[in-house]
Amino acid sequence: MNPLLEKFNTKYTSSPFEGIKEEHYLPAFQELVKTSEKEINEITNNPEAPTFENTIEAMAFSGEQLDRVSNIFFNLNSAETNDEIQKIAQEVSPLLTEFSSKISQNEKLFERIKSVYDQKDTLSLNEEQQMLLNETYKGFVRSGALLNEEDKKKLEKISMDLSIKSLQFGQNALASTNAYFKHITNKDELKGIPEAILEQYEEDAKEKGLQGYVITLQYPSYLPAMTYAENRELRKELALANGKKSFDGGEFDNQNLIKEIVKLRQEKAELLGYKNYADFVLEERMAKSPEKVFEFLSELLEKATPYAQKEIEELKSLAKADGIDGIQSYDHGFFAEKLRKQKFDIDDEELKPYFQLEKVQEAVFGLAGKLFGLEFKEINDVQKYHEDVKTYEITETGNVKALLYVDYHPRKGKRAGAWMTSYKNQYKQNGENSRPHISVVCNFTKPTKDIPSLLTFQEVTTLFHEFGHALHGVLADTQYPNLSGTSVKWDFVELPSQFLENFCYEPEFLKTFANHYQTGEILPDEKIEKLSQSKSFMEGYQTMRQVGLGLLDMAFHSEASELENLSVKEFEVEKTSSTSLYPSNPETATAPSFSHIFQGGYSAGYYSYKWAEVLDADAFQYFKENGIFNPEIASKYKILLSSGGTKDPMELFKAFRGSEPKVESLLKRAFG
Repeated sequence: MNPLLEKFNTKYTSSPFEGIKEEHYLPAFQELVKTSEKEINEITNNPEAPTFENTIEAMAFSGEQLDRVSNIFFNLNSAETNDEIQKIAQEVSPLLTEFSSKISQNEKLFERIKSVYDQKDTLSLNEEQQMLLNETYKGFVRSGALLNEEDKKKLEKISMDLSIKSLQFGQNALASTNAYFKHITNKDELKGIPEAILEQYEEDAKEKGLQGYVITLQYPSYLPAMTYAENRELRKELALANGKKSFDGGEFDNQNLIKEIVKLRQEKAELLGYKNYADFVLEERMAKSPEKVFEFLSELLEKATPYAQKEIEELKSLAKADGIDGIQSYDHGFFAEKLRKQKFDIDDEELKPYFQLEKVQEAVFGLAGKLFGLEFKEINDVQKYHEDVKTYEITETGNVKALLYVDYHPRKGKRAGAWMTSYKNQYKQNGENSRPHISVVCNFTKPTKDIPSLLTFQEVTTLFHEFGHALHGVLADTQYPNLSGTSVKWDFVELPSQFLENFCYEPEFLKTFANHYQTGEILPDEKIEKLSQSKSFMEGYQTMRQVGLGLLDMAFHSEASELENLSVKEFEVEKTSSTSLYPSNPETATAPSFSHIFQGGYSAGYYSYKWAEVLDADAFQYFKENGIFNPEIASKYKILLSSGGTKDPMELFKAFRGSEPKVESLLKRAFG
């Protein structure tokens, strides 16, 4: 029996993880693709005249089991993968791409959709139904429905190639990250690194059957070494290894894949009648055009550059006092931490005992309760995919709102970083409001025998960030699954996550959870004040770094032809030179492990992090002016979150804020 092909007979129809074996996936996908094709054929061949209900709405609710199995499989491919799952992914991705292409190129189906679309002005549709109709029609057109047969075949092949190559890119980046570790037996080489981190390095060494210490390129291991290690040669070696990920000419090298992916995306855009891939993508974003994005990034760059240069000069002075004449990028974290401590008397390691993971989670749960009336209860009768995972039932006034999975610690089969994802979308059908299953995945230091998992302040904000995304999913209250939760314009999706981070800097809120895990002492007022002031520390540098990544992404997707005559490294240097604050190392490059744009959904969209900062700064300013827990404003913000993709995001924002977002709010927060 294959559990993926049965009705999920579990609490909340949650994913039946414990019964799933790897050999279940491929047969399940093959069978469910057939079932979904049958559903689509029934819609296509319906003898009745096409209507909104029998065509557009029927499509929105089709393929539910396939969607759920896809969510399970691809989420585990990120959070709990192995060689076998990655191999299956190579077979499944083209299968799903082919299925998707078949639908988008089904002429008879498109005729029905177009027939309904052409009547839209005479139909009595509500706002959400209008949005679903527009998005469905546009989705088909953007997938090539108006192309001739020959071009449709070309597009299908391009889509298939892209799905395989993007997957390969991510697998290479993960394998390259996992392939490196630094084994150290002499503790003196690790001078400056806090004892708690050294304990973790010892644990990592034991896991590999080694004596001494092991540092990996996983962020909870890599970043503390770059921040605290006095051993400059060690920092240099680690930075070189990190910068060489998938850029060393070895079996996991991604340089050729980048060129192939960029070329295929350009071909796809041209085939669909667009000048370049960025034009194609941005038509469906708040920004609307590459010109608007370049203008936005240029404005930020112009404002940030003098601040960033001043910040680097301060670091150079510190380095000179340490006998270093000619600071390099691998020195940045170390001297930035020194400067931060000097300016604000804040030491990440000194703060960590005040940020026990469980307490931080309690705080974020409490915040969701205060703002939106949500309650969280840990439950143990829902199946999990790994023993580290915890599950929570979320309720509002006694009614179940969502199921939440949290997965906080690094392991071999889990990709780096932090993310929110969904195992099941929210939707309404047959009088029932079917609730979502949301997951938050991070890579925080594991607890040891004597010390609980303690977070750096940056990790605290990371948890709030991902939980902001989670709330977008949890509060979803829409009719259709494909307009629910985070199914919004891509440059709007980071608003809820970045908005929630703001609370971490509010003294009134920090005091409610920043307790020393051993003594219970509340983080002293002066530290809280300094922490709050430190929010804009190195903001010039960080802004230029984000702008640089945004410009690189836009260049790959709007100036693809230039890449044909340049190496990936040359292209990268040329396109980001205006944002470079340190000398470039010819042995390292960012793009070959830039999974956000070559595997994730951020192609021609990385700018959206900064774009969303404008939204979140302006939104939080509204709270600040009226009280950070103001119930009336929280209620308006809840409507914005629960609306998902049912309305144009600018209209949603204006309904909440009363005006369009102002870039001045971000500049004021960042640079005063």
